[in-house]
This record gives sequence, structure tokens and C-alpha cells, in this order.
Amino acid sequence: MCHLLRVGLQLAAIWAVCPPALLVAQAPTRHRLMFFEYGNCPNRFVELDTNGNIVREFKPRSIAVIFQRLANGNIVYAYGGKPTGVVEVNAHNETVWNYVSQCPQVLGCERLSNGNTLVAEQGPCQVVEVDPNGKVVHITGLFTNQSAYHLQVRNVHRLDNGDILAAHEGDGAIREYAPDGRIVWQYTGVENTGDARRLADGNTLIGGGTQKRLIEVSPDGKIVWEFKAADAPAINLTWVSSVQVLKNGNYLVGNFLRGHEGHGAHAFEVTRGKKVVWTFADHKQFKSVTTVRAVDE
Repeated sequence: MCHLLRVGLQLAAIWAVCPPALLVAQAPTRHRLMFFEYGNCPNRFVELDTNGNIVREFKPRSIAVIFQRLANGNIVYAYGGKPTGVVEVNAHNETVWNYVSQCPQVLGCERLSNGNTLVAEQGPCQVVEVDPNGKVVHITGLFTNQSAYHLQVRNVHRLDNGDILAAHEGDGAIREYAPDGRIVWQYTGVENTGDARRLADGNTLIGGGTQKRLIEVSPDGKIVWEFKAADAPAINLTWVSSVQVLKNGNYLVGNFLRGHEGHGAHAFEVTRGKKVVWTFADHKQFKSVTTVRAVDE
């Protein structure tokens, strides 16, 4: 009896320092991923299960780096060849919707909640909203200092207020546009930026491209949070190509390793405390990837 009492007192002392829930080993973070592989390798779309096995793979119509997974599991992606446009494919890689643009190249797109699709056209630089029947219902002209079309615009997102948030890779700028094309907010000096997200508090999360950083900027243009290559050297942060805000508040970052293939991480999850809690690095199967999305969100 005395022995059992001593054991009970010892357990109580342990639990006081470390509650029972913390004594159980936490399962490792796993993500089901989708991404485009691009660079010094074949351009292909890949889906991985949580164990890193390829469960879906297809070759896009032409150069493709940006996509969106829809609620029904279909994929919408922009393709930049001749012709160029935006296509939706189902789980069998069959085309269920396709819009052919008359501009030189499209590399960015977004399917809206109303069923329409934003098409980020380059040459001229503008966002075209297209309905499910392929009819253009609105055009928002965008500003760029790029005379050549290829680097004019990348990811575009419709904000809750109806404006468009656009990443201008060649300009190194993130700009918010009113529907009539007026620039209502911008942040510049972000070399080769390709993606940005407006956060719930009004700040903007920006992929820092070849500046090898991820920054959060307030409405008045101040950097309020920053994650740099020096914060996690083992990541080999090379080119921040995509950003995703996860349900737990962490950030999923795509790391484009073109020119630095073979070491580091293709993608990683980082907390607001700048702790890397998950990495994806499979250099046997993949060389460099662009847009990376966790689809278990």
C-alpha cells in the first residue's frame, strides 16, 4: 500500500511539471501536397499522399507554374504556350473547361466563388474575369514597368472588398487594384515576387522571391514580421515561389530551388515564432518546384 502511495505521489509530481497530454509523443506533421515541378527538369503536375508517394501526375498543356485545387478535386491552372489560357481538369486529367486567351501569355489564374475565373493576362497586363461560358464579364487593367510580357504578372487574388491583389514579378511589386484599375495599395522592392496573401487583420503576407525571405507588411507599408534564409540555413531558401496560410495559422512556403538543386527543402511549414515544423525534400524524385499547396486544409 505504501509502495502504491509513493508511486502515486511520484506521478503527481511529474504531471505537475509535464501534464499527461504532453507525455504522449506528438505525431509528426504530414501534408498531402500538390505542386508543379518546373525548372531544369520536365514541367509536370504532381500530387503526393502524406507518405510522399505520387498518387497523381500529368504533363500540362505547356509551361505552367500556378494552379488552384477546387472543392470538387478538379485542378484549374494557367498555361503559357501557344495557345495560352486557363484550363480545368478533373481527377482523370480530362478537360472540363478551357479558356483560350488572345494575349501572348497567361501564367496566373484564380477560380472565384461565383464560378467565374480570373485570368492574369500578360501583354497587355490585365486581369480578365471570365464566366463559365467563356464570356469576358470584366477587365481590370494593371500597371507594369515591364515592356516584355513574360514577367508582367503572376498570382492574382480577388479580395473580400472586390479589389484584386496582384504579384508583379518583373516590377518586384505587390499591388492592390480597384475594379476600375486604380492602384489603392502597393508594396515595392521585392525582387521576383510571385505570390502574396491578404491576411484577416489587413496585413499582407508577401513571398520575397529571390530576396530569400517571407515578409508580412502592414497597410502603412511597415514590415511587422519577417522570415529570412538565416533563420533556417538548412532550408537552403533560394526563391520563395508560393505562400499558403494554413488553418493552424502557420505558413506553407514553396522554395524554388532552380540553380541550387539537390539540397535544402522544396517546401516547409513555419510558425509565427519562426520555427520550421515540417519540410518536404525529395531530391531523388524532384529537382525544383514552384507553386506548392497543402490540400489537406
